[in-house]
Amino acid sequence: MAERSFKKEVVKLTAGEGETFTGEGILAVTKALLQSGVAYVGGYQGSPISHLMDVFADANDLLASLGVHFEASASEATAAAMLAASVNYPLRGAVAWKSVVGTNVASDALSNVSSGGVTGGALVIVGEDYGEGSSIMQERTHAFAMKSQMWLLDPRPNLPSIVDAVEQAFRLSEASNTPVMLQLRVRSCHMTGSFVAKDNKRPPLTVGEAAANPVRDTERIVLPPANFLHEVEKIEKRWPAGIAYVRDHKLNEWFGPEGSEEGIGLIVQGGLYNNLNRAMELIGLADAYGVSKLPLYCLNVAYPLIPEEVADFCRGKRAVLILEEGQPEFIEHELNTLVRRAGLDTRVVGKEVLPRAGDYTADAIRTGLARFLEEHAPRLAPVLDAVEPLPKPVAAQIPQRPAGFCTGCPERPIFTAMKLVERELGPTHVSADIGCHLFSILPPFDIGNTTMGYGLGSAGASAFKPKEGAKGTGESKRSIAIMGDGGFWHNGLTSGIGNAVFNKDDTVTMIIDNGYSAATGGQDILSSRAENANRVTNNPITKAVRGVGAKWVRETHRTYDLKGMISMLREALTTEEKGPKVIVAQSECMLNKQRREKKVTSARLKAGERVVRERFGVDADTCTGDHSCIRLSGCPSLTIKPNPDPLRQDPVAHVENSCVGCGLCGEVSHAAVLCPSFYRAQIVANPGRFERFKAKVSGAIINRWQAGAERERVARAF
Repeated sequence: MAERSFKKEVVKLTAGEGETFTGEGILAVTKALLQSGVAYVGGYQGSPISHLMDVFADANDLLASLGVHFEASASEATAAAMLAASVNYPLRGAVAWKSVVGTNVASDALSNVSSGGVTGGALVIVGEDYGEGSSIMQERTHAFAMKSQMWLLDPRPNLPSIVDAVEQAFRLSEASNTPVMLQLRVRSCHMTGSFVAKDNKRPPLTVGEAAANPVRDTERIVLPPANFLHEVEKIEKRWPAGIAYVRDHKLNEWFGPEGSEEGIGLIVQGGLYNNLNRAMELIGLADAYGVSKLPLYCLNVAYPLIPEEVADFCRGKRAVLILEEGQPEFIEHELNTLVRRAGLDTRVVGKEVLPRAGDYTADAIRTGLARFLEEHAPRLAPVLDAVEPLPKPVAAQIPQRPAGFCTGCPERPIFTAMKLVERELGPTHVSADIGCHLFSILPPFDIGNTTMGYGLGSAGASAFKPKEGAKGTGESKRSIAIMGDGGFWHNGLTSGIGNAVFNKDDTVTMIIDNGYSAATGGQDILSSRAENANRVTNNPITKAVRGVGAKWVRETHRTYDLKGMISMLREALTTEEKGPKVIVAQSECMLNKQRREKKVTSARLKAGERVVRERFGVDADTCTGDHSCIRLSGCPSLTIKPNPDPLRQDPVAHVENSCVGCGLCGEVSHAAVLCPSFYRAQIVANPGRFERFKAKVSGAIINRWQAGAERERVARAF
């Protein structure tokens, strides 16, 4: 169950010639693919590309009607390998994933396809998860494009430019026999706009027709001596063809006057254009519609650079500012080379006035541009006022909000159990993994020593093997590895469990089975419980684990049973049995469960049906203020409030109305320190007559008892 459905939106993808298409960037990309006659699409989900994969899945019927083959790939490597279909056949294919981590996973296949070259247009759509809000290491796709010589498009963030970039990417790929990467930032994927649509095209050749008429060309296979010729072909044929296409079709853009009195200009990556224009608007050098007072060269193609265009733009200018987000400054280095080769004395300015790392926000660009103007065009240099969104005293009062598990998350009791077992057996090395479970490294759990990549939790723990005959010593401790179900099917089965079995690793692996790839948006995977009309699901993880030779395997469907989780984990850490120990903890992602159930509940409430909701509460008179429930839970619905007893100072625990009734807080408090203050309540909507009568009588009796108790307390007061 994906976190967002695009069933309604994909109807827009049928728009024909001349119609105005309005929607998100990811919908525009899909429409552009269909307008380009794409024959196959694939990919792997991950921010900011997850929703693009969801759009593909929801548009599966439309794709099929046009003869387009779609696959939700098992990994980025699987998706990249699909591009093999474009090597020998005039098939246009597109694949998508989160970069740069996804590009790293796909690197083997990408290196092969870029070496042998392509016949049909091959497009790699990468979600550049860089800068503010990123969930990965701060690296750029640009380096990979340079290494493997794949052209990199970075279109201006507006729908017409993005759609044009997709269409041009296929033509550029075919003209130069080179795969093309299209870089989309987070904001580009989710921005809304409009463009004039064209008719969708059936691919001239479908993948089925190509398979029926196989073509074999050993010169396209990366094997000596062909692989040595590929490098020569890249330089002598593909590179000049790519540059010629970009230049002749004017994929890069020029804005503003041809020259300036100050002899300066600006060069910007296409994806940063909007931020640059806003920064220029703030200092009076452009308007909101992009009319610039300075010459501006926009690189919609970030790689390769076009020597003639660079020389023409820089000629007659004393200095140009290059706005290139991230590091190393690949474009700045190349610009310096091209300017010198052209015999120009233009000064190329970049990271010396702009941040070396981090997001190039409008404010960061405004500050850097002001520094550039102070040195090279003082007449235009603005006087900048310090921008403080909030006064410092106010900002200091805002608490930090680190990432954490959702209310009722079934993963929370797993880490609570690990924390309680740690108190009993002592700390152990924990190899974390990518996914929601990585939030356990933060308070209140503080669990996790390293994380090495998606599905690599077990592999990251493989070096920590207990010493033989060291029972009872520190060297006998087993390390614990964490892995999600998405990571398991992506990479963990072979790299983690298979590797551990083969090498007789004496580790404990906790596989957290949410029922789908929860961290990337709830997409179905092999072990999903849901029935999927277009995919095969319901393949148990335990069956796969045992299939590669694991012997000690346990499965639980009751992660909220804290005592059971503690017992299972203790057994795994202390058993005499050697070899890898695998625990599969299965429980549905609460966020997706609530999304599904709220729709049903809302419909029942509208129909006047009886609906019962369970939630927990805390008896303020009984709570001691120990707060062990909070220290070992961290649930967003569990907080504190002032003590109602004026003679007691400690605040008491309090359960907000967002509680989903999972019961962990009560379980935790009993496991840590016996606590009778928690109670379970049922909230009944649309109750029957007897229930209303019963509640009325109970309320009257309770109110009478409470009034009597209050009178006695007042009588004893002093």
